[in-house]
Amino acid sequence: MTLRVSLITDGDPDQISGGYLYQRRIATLAPRHGAEIRFVSLPPRRYPFGLFDARRSIEEALEADVVVVDSLASNTLGPWLARGLRRPLIGSVHQRLGGTEGSPVGRRVRAMADRLAWRRCDHLIVPSCQLARDLRNAGIARPQLYVVTPGRDIPEPKPRRPPDRDLRDGRRAAIVCVANWVRRKGVVDVARAVAALPPTVATLHLVGAEQLDAGYHREVLDELDTPALRGRVVRHGAVAPPVVAGLLARADIFTLPSRDEPYGMVYTEAMCAGLPIVGWRAGNLPHLIDSGVEGILVPTGNVGALTAAYLRLATDPAQRHEMGAAAAQRAAMLPTWDETTIRFVDICHVVASRTRSPG
Repeated sequence: MTLRVSLITDGDPDQISGGYLYQRRIATLAPRHGAEIRFVSLPPRRYPFGLFDARRSIEEALEADVVVVDSLASNTLGPWLARGLRRPLIGSVHQRLGGTEGSPVGRRVRAMADRLAWRRCDHLIVPSCQLARDLRNAGIARPQLYVVTPGRDIPEPKPRRPPDRDLRDGRRAAIVCVANWVRRKGVVDVARAVAALPPTVATLHLVGAEQLDAGYHREVLDELDTPALRGRVVRHGAVAPPVVAGLLARADIFTLPSRDEPYGMVYTEAMCAGLPIVGWRAGNLPHLIDSGVEGILVPTGNVGALTAAYLRLATDPAQRHEMGAAAAQRAAMLPTWDETTIRFVDICHVVASRTRSPG
């Protein structure tokens, strides 16, 4: 018998970000493993106005055997979930309490609502041990907290094809940064670090949604408009996952100096593509790579060190190749998406079998 799962998320589930991609991959593969995952979307309204829509979404979700609450929707749903549901409840947590964007006051308010949601859940699923520790340190000390790591697409490391000279645009290396333009992702830091390189060293490719934060969008544009970067940066905007994969396959270096990445699926995608990784020694990245082996980690906020890492890899093809091969080898040790889906679905089955609705 197929297990019916409702996954409540915020807005369109086809949005391009790590959390949404994680959910879609699992939902696509779930029927192979005895489950059907149906998305229930909260209307995309600014917090806290979405509270008025939450009850209707919860009623729709209750048509399933198990309800999964995405952490992008948890602060909106928290006050309603605190009253209890007539279905087993799982939290799919991809971010810290209160999220990472917005004002400190807004994050504190959302964190209180998140606590209401997560304390009501029978189990919590997180993508990394790092995030599990963060939640426990924040007081969400639940024994039913499971790490279900995102999967990978390649079965084994493959020989990397030669980088694309067109991406380099006459320079020595093509650097790709895949990041939506929000402050914690460090897009301005990448631009400043590349601007400090000699003009013949690298071409920078920026991939990601650009207008999520109006103030930061302006900061990035101002930085890109400096004389040192004119003609050295290509903006791709938000593109579909296959396009991202194509850029990674043709580049030389991947960078994402994020200050707070609970997992960082795009890091592992770049590793699968055989790219060396450059980023801050922050978030989950130090758990994904060892500095000097699969890439280079630099002190958080040190733009000069970021420039030095780009220069080192851009001007040393042999070291690039060695680190990229090591990154691909380490990525091959991660679970496949099929294995990730099996674990996710198994937890849903356990919750469904152990928790009984009151009537």
